[in-house]
Amino acid sequence: MDLLELSIREDGFTQPLVCYHDKEQDQYILIDGFHRYIVAKERLALPSVPVTVIDKPFENRIASTIRHNRARGTHGIEKMGNIVQQLVANDWTDERIAKELGMDREEVFRFKQRSGLKSAFSNHEFSKSWIEFEKRYYKGKKET
Repeated sequence: MDLLELSIREDGFTQPLVCYHDKEQDQYILIDGFHRYIVAKERLALPSVPVTVIDKPFENRIASTIRHNRARGTHGIEKMGNIVQQLVANDWTDERIAKELGMDREEVFRFKQRSGLKSAFSNHEFSKSWIEFEKRYYKGKKET
C-alpha cells in the first residue's frame, strides 16, 4: 500500500477504478481497483477518483475482475477455483470460461479438478473413445 500511495502521489492515477452502477440501489459497485480506492480515500483523502463504468451482467463483471487481476498477476488459485465453480454453476461452458478469463482449456480443467469433481464436471462432455476401446477389446470375449 505504501508503494501504491507513492505511485499515485508521484504519477497520479494511471488506471481508473472500474465500477458497475447498480440502478436499483443507485450506487456504484467497485469491480477493479480496491487498493487504489483505499489509498485515494483513506491515505490521500482525495475528493474524487477517475472511474470507468461498465454495464455487464454479474458473471461478466466477475470475468472483468479476474482479467484485471490476472493481467497484474495477482489472482489466487483457491479463489480462481471457486469462481470457475460459480461460472460452471451458471452454465458457462469450458470454452467460454477459458475465453472470458484468459485461460486455456487445460487450465480450466485443472481449476475444475481442484474444486470438486462431481459438480465441476456435471455438464462436461467426455470423449467417447473408451466405448470404442471396449467394443474392440472385449469383442468376442465372455464376461467373467
